[in-house]
Formats: sequence, C-alpha cells, structure tokens
Amino acid sequence: MFLPPVPSIDGNGAEFRRAVRAAAALDTPYRARSFRGVTPPKERRIKLTIHYDGAGFYGWQTQPEVRTVQSVLESAISRLTNRSTTVVAAGRTDRGVHATGQVVSALVPWKWTAGELRRALNAILPDDVWVAESVEVPLEFHARFDAVARSYIYRVGTTEGARSPFRRRWCWALCEPLDRGILEAGAATILGDHSFRAFAKAGQEERGDRCTVYRAEWVEWDGVGVELRITANRFLHHMVRYLVGTMVDAARGRRPPEDLAALLEGAAGLETSPPAPPEGLFLTHVAYSLDELEGEERFDEDLP
Repeated sequence: MFLPPVPSIDGNGAEFRRAVRAAAALDTPYRARSFRGVTPPKERRIKLTIHYDGAGFYGWQTQPEVRTVQSVLESAISRLTNRSTTVVAAGRTDRGVHATGQVVSALVPWKWTAGELRRALNAILPDDVWVAESVEVPLEFHARFDAVARSYIYRVGTTEGARSPFRRRWCWALCEPLDRGILEAGAATILGDHSFRAFAKAGQEERGDRCTVYRAEWVEWDGVGVELRITANRFLHHMVRYLVGTMVDAARGRRPPEDLAALLEGAAGLETSPPAPPEGLFLTHVAYSLDELEGEERFDEDLP
C-alpha cells in the first residue's frame, strides 16, 4: 500500500502528526476488510436413509387421521428442532410396503450435525422406524429429483416355510410351486425402456409412463421361496406389484407367459393380473449416481 512520505521526527512536529493521521486514514479501509466477520450458515440439509416395517403404516405420505411414515418422521424431527419440519422422500411407498433404503432429506438448524440428528431420532422414533445413516448434503440436494435409480425386492414364499411368523409378514405366503423358467423369462422381457402404462394404477398421465429397467431377476430366497430384484430409473404407482402378480400368474399356469410382452406393447383388451400383496415388497436402495448401482448387492443384506 502507498503511504505518503513521513518527515523525520526531528522536523516540524505538526507536519509529522498530519502525515501519521493521513497514513492511518489510508490504511483503515484495508484493515476493516481484512477482519470482517463471516456469517455462518443458519441451516443444514441432512440426508437420512431409513428402514421401516410397513405393516403399521398407511403408506409413506401424510394423510389425515391415519399413521404414516412421513408424519411420524416429521413429528420426531420437529420435536427435536423445535419448529415445524417437512421431509422430502425419494419416493412414496403404499400401505403395507416396507423399506430398508428409503432416502429422505430435511432442513434443520445449523447446530444439528448429521450424527447428532441420527442418534437423537433413533432415541425417540417408534420401534418400526430406524435411521440407518445420516449425512450432510448440499442445500440444493433433492431426495426425489436427484435420484437416478431405485431398487426394490419382492418376495414370494413357495413352500410351507413361508407361513412362519418370522417370514409371513414380510412376503407373499403363496405356498405353491412356481415355474422358474417362466419367471426368469418374464424378468428378461421387462429389461430396458418400455411403456409400463398397463402395470400402473390409473391417474398418472402427467408423469408419463416410460421407465428404464436396468436390472430384473428372480433368485432363491432363504430356501422358502423366490424374490424379484428390480432396479429402474423410476417406477409407476403399483408397478412392481402388478408385474409380480402377472408373472406369478403365468408361472402358476393361470395365463400365457406371452401376455407380459403383449401388455408392454399395449395390446387391446388385455389386462394385468391383480397386484401382488404389499407385504412382500421392500424399497431397498435409492442411487444418486449410476456408479452406486455396482455395489448395490450390499443393500440387500438388511432385509429380514
């Protein structure tokens, strides 16, 4: 910084004092800028991964006079933060559907770190909801619109073992043999980009009906049945349950296996089978980059 020349202290005293005051005046703005305080942010956005047993809920979304996952979670967060708080979920689950990988986000006061919020929530949430993970994310993060893929598992019990009280509340206890070849062919049919209009509940015209299925396969489940593992960029309302109901009916010999492809092509006069019951369905993972899908198998380990 340029300073005016300062005369010797042995010179005129008044001139010396004027020069010092001039130098101080020039330096004041610089010093003020250098020590200006930084205003800390007032809020954090926290991303929560939650588990819930859907048996005790009327689905995810808040509804008047019934118990939902959203209302229970929002009530708990609002209680901790001492203010009304809304959470945004990656997707809505229906009444009776479970989750081991639902993702939600919420804005909370800055004093709440991700770890502290998780510990406090798990101390006051009911036994059928649990926060598995809590991380801070950018304020602009959106749990629904930033998601690139979602994964579900649907379990069908094909043996009497599925009627065990430790299994039946988390599966479709069909207790009938199924043709695995037909199931596997059905899963292969739905891979890729298709219109799933036939496999969706009515009333979703504004959303469109095309989905891209990245993964669909039937695998053995715990020696008592089979499970469909399916991942797609998005799912329509009841889509997985209609797919399972239709594939299972074909595997039971109740309809031609070719119906699945015909339904995807929009064949006139052809309808899906009734949707599979909700208790067999789990939302297991929400991915926010396609790289996450490579390690997806680890998320299946959390199922009961």
